[in-house]
Amino acid sequence: MRINKFLFISIGLLFGATHVIAQKTPATAKTQKFKAPKLYTHLGNAIDSIVTLTEAEAENIIALPLKVVDDKKNVYSVTSYQFLYNRRVVTEDEMSGKVTPTSSIASSRFTSTPLPQLWVNQVREQLKSGEYLYFFDVIAKDAQGRVMYASTLKIMVK
Repeated sequence: MRINKFLFISIGLLFGATHVIAQKTPATAKTQKFKAPKLYTHLGNAIDSIVTLTEAEAENIIALPLKVVDDKKNVYSVTSYQFLYNRRVVTEDEMSGKVTPTSSIASSRFTSTPLPQLWVNQVREQLKSGEYLYFFDVIAKDAQGRVMYASTLKIMVK
């Protein structure tokens, strides 16, 4: 009797499970395709790509806010970026005492512009010819809240 009852319930569930109605999804609104404009990164008069500046010029613009614009001069808000300072240093071999020139980097991600005063002071105090400042992974947002990458900016110091 117990087996018949179990068999009857199992068959009932099997046939009942085949008659399932799927949830219908509402018609979705068509989304417009968006083609992101080419964005340019500015720091003072240093615009996009690789720029060569004197020590004095680089020291002056490092405290300025980073700006992102497109071809039509529309301004975008900077949401985050990474900054790298590649500086020239020397290392000393402990055995021979020989001094060898090399480089060292200081880098961090920032969510506000301009750079924090601590970073500005450090760059201004240590900046020498042959070093470079690099703004990369610049993320900007337009008025509609769309997030886009802007170009990188590398400042070579002569």
